[in-house]
Amino acid sequence: MAVKIRLRRMGYKKHPFYRVVVADSRSPRDGRFIDEIGTYDPNQEPASVKIDSDAAKKWLADGAQPTDTVAKLLKQAGIEK
Repeated sequence: MAVKIRLRRMGYKKHPFYRVVVADSRSPRDGRFIDEIGTYDPNQEPASVKIDSDAAKKWLADGAQPTDTVAKLLKQAGIEK
């Protein structure tokens, strides 16, 4: 099973709010996920990023691949592979 760390879109029309989740790469964007490890709110100034570093490091060590956007958010949060 290929596991990805990606964003799950929440919020209402034109006001997105994202949750950083660990999901099977075959599941839909807002579908089933394995674990929720953080949030990202681009509506605030500056954008709010909250990620559980212990959970993120555990999933990265287990082989989960972050998407490009999530990789940038992890780097902002100070979490490296």
